[in-house]
Amino acid sequence: MEIINPSGKQTLSVSTELLGRKLTLEVNRVGFRSTSSVLVTYGDTVVLGSVVVGKKPVVQDFFPLSVDYEEKFYAAGKINGSKFIKREGKPADEAILVGRLIDRPIRPLFPKGYRQEVQVVTTVLSMDPSFRPDVVAMLAASTALMLSGTPFDGPIAGLRIGRINGEFKAFLSPEEREKSTLDLVVACKDGKVMMVEAGADEVPEAMIVEAMHWAVKNVQPMLDLQRELVEKCEVKPQEYELILPDEDVQKVVDAWAAEHFGEKIRGNVIERQETIDALKAEMHAELATRLGEGGNDEEKIEDYNERLLPEYDQAFDLAVHKEVRRGIIEDGVRPDGRKLDEVRPLSSQVGILPRTHGSSLFTRGLTQALNVVTLAPLSFAQIVDTMEVTDGKRRYMHHYNAPSYTVGEPGRIGAPGRREVGHGYLAERALLPMLPSEEDFPYAIRSVTEIMSQNGSTSMAATCSSCMALMDAGVPLKRPVSGVAMGLMMDGETPYVLTDLMDAEDFAGDMDFKVTGTTEGVTALQMDMKVHGLPVEILEKAIEQSHAGRMHILEHMLSVIAEPRKEISQYAPRVEKLMINPDKIGTVIGKGGETINKITGETGAMVDIDDSGLITVAGANEAIDKAVEWIKSLVEEPEVGKVYEGTVVTIKDFGAFVNILPGVDGMLHISQISDKRVANVTDVLKMGQKVKVKLTAIDDKGRLSLTMKGVEQ
Repeated sequence: MEIINPSGKQTLSVSTELLGRKLTLEVNRVGFRSTSSVLVTYGDTVVLGSVVVGKKPVVQDFFPLSVDYEEKFYAAGKINGSKFIKREGKPADEAILVGRLIDRPIRPLFPKGYRQEVQVVTTVLSMDPSFRPDVVAMLAASTALMLSGTPFDGPIAGLRIGRINGEFKAFLSPEEREKSTLDLVVACKDGKVMMVEAGADEVPEAMIVEAMHWAVKNVQPMLDLQRELVEKCEVKPQEYELILPDEDVQKVVDAWAAEHFGEKIRGNVIERQETIDALKAEMHAELATRLGEGGNDEEKIEDYNERLLPEYDQAFDLAVHKEVRRGIIEDGVRPDGRKLDEVRPLSSQVGILPRTHGSSLFTRGLTQALNVVTLAPLSFAQIVDTMEVTDGKRRYMHHYNAPSYTVGEPGRIGAPGRREVGHGYLAERALLPMLPSEEDFPYAIRSVTEIMSQNGSTSMAATCSSCMALMDAGVPLKRPVSGVAMGLMMDGETPYVLTDLMDAEDFAGDMDFKVTGTTEGVTALQMDMKVHGLPVEILEKAIEQSHAGRMHILEHMLSVIAEPRKEISQYAPRVEKLMINPDKIGTVIGKGGETINKITGETGAMVDIDDSGLITVAGANEAIDKAVEWIKSLVEEPEVGKVYEGTVVTIKDFGAFVNILPGVDGMLHISQISDKRVANVTDVLKMGQKVKVKLTAIDDKGRLSLTMKGVEQ
């Protein structure tokens, strides 16, 4: 049945084959009052992308773009697992991260000075469980923007890529993702890369480059399909105005800067900023008396401060960025005097907080990260219940905090924002492949990075600091991990790659790129463009140069702490583990949890049981020992030749049945009660009597034979 369309527009759709499935884009079926909307269908996944554009420019100094990724539990046929809350509420960290994933390749493609408010919302309406819906949502966002008529220099599209049996593959199933050593998202724009994010299990840098080439090639049908739909819809560009610095103002400031900058704004970071602040004040004082429209100098200064200061302020900041670029490209010198491939001075400490389980302080230039590690029993792992995941657990959690005082500014202290969530996740992903298994190290691990000072690449400082704190806590990492941020400035076709990016270079540059890894390969990666895409060949140079920077930082870290501590902190909870037959789990738990509650209540230990049969026991030494012995007695398998203290549970004419283990009875024949002849079993044994017996045999039906002969009572 045809849907009634109040807008009077015809429902249109376009389709193509993409990597073995049909991809369809459809408009004018839903979302009549948004500026634009599109339904994207791929397999059984359906995502709504909608865009609303404000009518007038917003008076502020940044582009008011918001991108949201909305998870709906119904899309996966689920109801929220919370006992009290069933409606979707605050987005989970996973949804925030996908929203950032979509935002990052889109934001740079709007012209500078565009101030119309733009809201992009992607809503997952149906989710095919055989692949993640995130890149489908990215496609929906790009298509909706292309249909909106905004000055969006798209389209863009992305693929999430893994490596299975030596081959790259997109849209991996959950089982394939578990097996893949690579989890890479690449967003592309006509043969160029706009954004890269990856988690990996020590893969070579060359494999990352190869995967980016694969993505650029295979994403093209998604780009072509968007253009086909835009052409069918006859999209009309919206009128807009750009709020840009006055060219005449910029010329005046650039001329002033050319006379006063140069060597003055290079050197020590703090002194450099003081110099820049002083130069700005000097420029304002000079221009106020020259450009103000009042009668005398005092009136001119007042007029300048009221009307012109903000505009000249902005032009001054832009002139500083231009000088940073000029110094790097023309003089080969960075703002703090470093060479292009030089890392800032490093200094670090570990074990600096006496009562925590592990701690470190990592300092690189003016960037400083304090990390604290806390160990706890596995029951403290975070339960993850999202649209995509049911009954998932995060045993390792990395949290990142960076209050405003770390950049020397006042600000409100509140819940972590999208940036904090993203930076924490990147550092968490960097260490995950190197963590020991639960069987080898049965702890939940929380790592918290408190940024003390910021001047570029705090997420990489968080990675390095958390690695050292984990080693200080005695977590037996497979190998230590370090990270470095890279920058890029393009001069025509010539790339200038910067190792260990700092703030001034980030603001003036064309790309920032963060990579973490071990001596064996890459564990995480994040790359963002400020230009409209770059060829893979240029990005390859940045990846290659990053290796030396990572190794330099890793060498420093190992000079502070060469390997994980052999013992955990005396303040960390002791945890013992034992593996049992999964069939025995019910025996340990007992009816309605009766047995396990009795163990924890009488010993004071915490007991956690995994479906695999792994049991972890935490608490004081004496409590652990009692609980472990109790559990062992419950799950112990009978062993031929072993002597047991049992209880007589049944008496027959031919002998007695003796309980030697919980739920395990053996037959004690009358001839095996004593070396002397026994006429009646009841002459020697009574119900409930404790006796020592030896297990002599287990027949093919699992029946146990016992004896008291030769066993001292």
